[in-house]
Amino acid sequence: MRAKQQEIINALKVKPEIDPNEEIRRSVEFLKSYLKKYPFLKSLVLGISGGQDSTLAGKLAQMAIAELRQETGDNDYQFIAVRLPYGIQADESDALEAIKFMDADQVFRVDIKAAVDAAVKSVEANGIKVSDFNKGNVKARQRMIAQYAIAGETGGAVVGTDHAAEAVTGFYTKFGDGAADITPLWRLDKRQGKQLLNLLGAPKHLYEKTPTADLEDNRPALPDEVTLGVTYQDIDAYLEGKEVSEKAAETIEGWYRKTEHKRHTPINVYDTFWK
Repeated sequence: MRAKQQEIINALKVKPEIDPNEEIRRSVEFLKSYLKKYPFLKSLVLGISGGQDSTLAGKLAQMAIAELRQETGDNDYQFIAVRLPYGIQADESDALEAIKFMDADQVFRVDIKAAVDAAVKSVEANGIKVSDFNKGNVKARQRMIAQYAIAGETGGAVVGTDHAAEAVTGFYTKFGDGAADITPLWRLDKRQGKQLLNLLGAPKHLYEKTPTADLEDNRPALPDEVTLGVTYQDIDAYLEGKEVSEKAAETIEGWYRKTEHKRHTPINVYDTFWK
């Protein structure tokens, strides 16, 4: 195994094999313990896209909330699934099906288009052009603003969907979908997340669909693997300690180096990160 590969596996805590039942319980108990530690928290809030990661995180969150209500008799515990389209979303039906699968207690819908367009217009009033790619990051950050607004009014914690295959490539928006209070999928790769969803009985097309961030207006539904230049199959194999091609390994390690700042808290003068 490559030295860098072992370093990354150790940092992201990925197991070569998992017991899906065990990992489901681990995530559910983790979420429950967090809420019990902070009694002022009464809800878990999560944006639902209709893809694999939010479907899994949402199901685990709803399971945790349902168990807490049963164990404590406190019906104030709620899981809030949030739809966050930018205008009309092409895969809206998938998001609704994911919410039905997880049996969310409450469902909110916040159309972020007006807020995003207003922010872009205000920035561009200074004589600079906001690129389509940059606007995509504005969308991701606006979605998180909405989730924190809801959490702030419901005594909630925002659930993140970050997992190992995303973390290793930094394939998320800093302070956008990368911002959250608690991340129950952290340690799992894409393939392992599918195993959990299969065991939980999720509709297969929700976790077998082509992964996409779907942030750019000019390239809607652009597959993650096209952007990354490497397949999730290779990323998962790499994270599980298996052999991959030299090109795939170099691509993964290149993303890991370039996106180190995303896995680090804001840098201060005592950090060695910047030296």
